[in-house]
Amino acid sequence: MKNYFDLKDQVAIVTGCSTGLGVQMAKALANQGANIVVVARRQNMIDAVAAEIAEQYGVKTLAVRCDITDTDAVNAMVDKALEVFGRVDILVNNAGTGAVAPAEDITDDQFANEMNIDLFGSFKVARAAAKKAMIPAKYGRIINIASMYGLVGNKIAGSAPYHAAKGGVVNMTRALAAEWGKYGITVNAICPGYFYTDLTRDTLNSDFFQQNAKTMIPEERYGNEGELDTAVIFLSSPASSYVTGVPVPVDGGYTCM
Repeated sequence: MKNYFDLKDQVAIVTGCSTGLGVQMAKALANQGANIVVVARRQNMIDAVAAEIAEQYGVKTLAVRCDITDTDAVNAMVDKALEVFGRVDILVNNAGTGAVAPAEDITDDQFANEMNIDLFGSFKVARAAAKKAMIPAKYGRIINIASMYGLVGNKIAGSAPYHAAKGGVVNMTRALAAEWGKYGITVNAICPGYFYTDLTRDTLNSDFFQQNAKTMIPEERYGNEGELDTAVIFLSSPASSYVTGVPVPVDGGYTCM
């Protein structure tokens, strides 16, 4: 019997891996046997996440503090992963931010910060992982975490810089897929809708957001913990070798209407 999604002994870098969806996706990959490089800015949090994953799943972990807007730090992080593990097979580009304000009130700094983290930062990590590890190995799986708001606009919470940056991530995904396909590297994007995490639970359970779900989402609910796992496992797997350059919405149908 073939296990299509076996990631045993592979090495996955997951950025934005101190809380929320980053931790959930790292655990999903560890569950399939991947060793995890836990990356975020807060050392105490990534140390705790790395220890928890190692204990829970019996895989090797490495916690590396990194600000993805800092090119030298990004290069050093990938170098450290290679030094410890000798390979990087998977990159989940999850680190990001989100400025919420009416478009007419967004400041230059807010817009620039959003682009610098969500778009340019994601590019910096992909560039380092590809150049240092994946192109030499002639193999790689890059998953950029965009957003359903990289595909559509919204009336519920003004966030024009976020839409612009995540839309850029979607098309950057296509560009990198086109360039790096010849090296055996696939590059895809996951476009999550709203998901319950510790940070979002109270907001999403409010009357306003519950009504919004019934109006705007065909499944009439928000995403639960674990419902992103299979998408990231599939796109990280050797079995997805002929899937590249695509945005995969995981949004309960939000973007189908």
